Amino acid sequence: MLSDQLKSQIRAIHSRIKDSLPNYQPRAGQNQLVAEIAKIVSGSYHRHERIGLIEAGTGTGKSLAYMLGVIPFALAQKKKVVIATATVALQEQLVNKDLPFFQQHSKLLFEFSLVKGRQRYACIERVRQQQKHPELFATAADATFNWQKLLDNWQQRQWLGDRDTLAQPLTETLWQRIVADPLHCAKADRRHAHCPFHLARAEIEHADVLVVNHALLLADLSSGNSILPAPQDTLYIIDEAHHLPDSAREFFAAQAQLTDNSPWLEKATKTVQQLITILPATAMKELLRFDDSCNELNSLLKPVERCVEEFKPRWFSDKTECRFSDAALPKLIQQQAEQLAQASQKALNQLEKIQQQLQEHSNDLKLPPKQSMPLLQELSYLYQKLEQQQALWQLYSLPQDKSVQQARWVALHNPGQYVIGHACPLGVGAKLEQLLFNDAFAVVLCSATLTALNSFQYIKYDLGLSQFDGVQTLQVASPFAYAEKGQILLPKMQTEPTDKAFTDELATILPQYLPDNQASLVLFASYWQMQQVAEQLRSKGFSLLVQGEASRQALLQLHSDNCQHNRTSILFGTQSFSEGLDLPGKLLTNLVITKLPFAVPTSPLEEALAEAISKKGGNAFVQLTIPATAKKLVQACGRLLRQEQDEGRIVILDRRLVSKTYGSAMLNALPPFRRQIDY
Repeated sequence: MLSDQLKSQIRAIHSRIKDSLPNYQPRAGQNQLVAEIAKIVSGSYHRHERIGLIEAGTGTGKSLAYMLGVIPFALAQKKKVVIATATVALQEQLVNKDLPFFQQHSKLLFEFSLVKGRQRYACIERVRQQQKHPELFATAADATFNWQKLLDNWQQRQWLGDRDTLAQPLTETLWQRIVADPLHCAKADRRHAHCPFHLARAEIEHADVLVVNHALLLADLSSGNSILPAPQDTLYIIDEAHHLPDSAREFFAAQAQLTDNSPWLEKATKTVQQLITILPATAMKELLRFDDSCNELNSLLKPVERCVEEFKPRWFSDKTECRFSDAALPKLIQQQAEQLAQASQKALNQLEKIQQQLQEHSNDLKLPPKQSMPLLQELSYLYQKLEQQQALWQLYSLPQDKSVQQARWVALHNPGQYVIGHACPLGVGAKLEQLLFNDAFAVVLCSATLTALNSFQYIKYDLGLSQFDGVQTLQVASPFAYAEKGQILLPKMQTEPTDKAFTDELATILPQYLPDNQASLVLFASYWQMQQVAEQLRSKGFSLLVQGEASRQALLQLHSDNCQHNRTSILFGTQSFSEGLDLPGKLLTNLVITKLPFAVPTSPLEEALAEAISKKGGNAFVQLTIPATAKKLVQACGRLLRQEQDEGRIVILDRRLVSKTYGSAMLNALPPFRRQIDY
């Protein structure tokens, strides 16, 4: 429970922060958030299940509220705080702005650190090797890259050794040459002691507050907390929590080649031959075992390959993906799955031991870079391929009889024409319950859009929280004066979005809703429709900034320049522009939503989710599609007002909001703007 002393401390910190913020406006919603979050994590509602689902509208000061409600209590209890977000933008805002501000004005003694996955860091020794031996690595396309400049930037601390602080982004090929994978960048090797990854990990030990992304949190929970503190010692804040189920599906999914595996498996044999000549005799037994495992894996994959080749014409006659209905794999593939999962796991275990031997003897071996670098690269590549095979066959080996729990499909890879097998869990609730909610000291999940159609039941089900009695839910409305500051307008339309003539009508009607000398954002449900409309409007003399024609950053910069000079600026974007896009003040006064953001269930995962609901006698459109669309519509409308002084208009050109039975529920889930519906 919260002691009186702690309550006083939180109130005092809040008061100091209010005094430090220029133009601070008292917010009842923020006070409510702080109080409720503190009660949840301190066990005031439930001693063991300290879990909160919190929807806090734009402008409620959510980040500050959860820092106030959690950090003082965690420090008093000698617990760690892990803040997990979905986007790099929010991580950077927390680490560069929100946490330093809170640390300074709270007068609390705590350290914080940004924790990123190993793949985000470079290995400085690998950068040096690239610079010293360009002839070993360079291809004509990137031979001119200036590695020395990168090293100079690192030494002068202008570059922090990670992918996110590079002055110029590197291509994927170049980045993979210097990435800090475990084999190249071993802490035991003194040359790597000061590599960015190891320096960053050393900071974690002293940090009280750790900022991570959803993927790293899931990876760490799955691996038994190799980086982050144990769940029972941790208070988790999951920000942007509406993304967590999808992040988890992506994390627990698997994909691997079903055909053309012989080349890399045969290459493994050549690598073993090389290692036999280098490593001491004590490693011989493990090397021969690994060679046997690769041969076993190759022979087990051969019948799978023949089976796939036989089915290929049927699977890919007119498409590049084919989903297995009810997750039922072809019989032979299903029969081989368990053996393949075991064989690939065995090979992985052996390869780990070989890598260990190589690291232990790396200083004695004194291999020239010409020999060592390609060898290490080959072993890293082998590890990645075996990991993919193991993950896929592990999922394929799980029985899917009456209760289908996976989406399974195959895809044709172009170019190359090889076939990739995919598996993805339909539900991740059980996994999240087991890894996170059962053991965590406390978990606060928050977002601006956590409900669907004003209900928490969908997100509870998705997260696996339906059975938890202690879950507290809270909705805190935005402090913005929506009715005064903005309007939703539904104009008359001749056609509905399902009609073929809708695209042409959009191009005809849009000019009426793109005012001069204002900033407009027009959101489309498909790239194709956006391009068609852009073409027609440009032929009428409109100047447009269209997603995909330049980088997002470049488009937003051009848009900002237009607005600063009071010029008309019209941004065209698709779904990715309806979330996480911050256009305050005069950067957006006119938002046009051309079509309700229904996701077409064309992806194998969406098809499988719909199929599973229908099999249980449910209605996929009502249970899946409408709630998801309502949530996306709220997010899209959230682009308009970003600050209390902002104002503007939202035009929705989809009449299904008034012509369909589900329309009124969707309209009522939107912020309380003034409404004008033309009839």
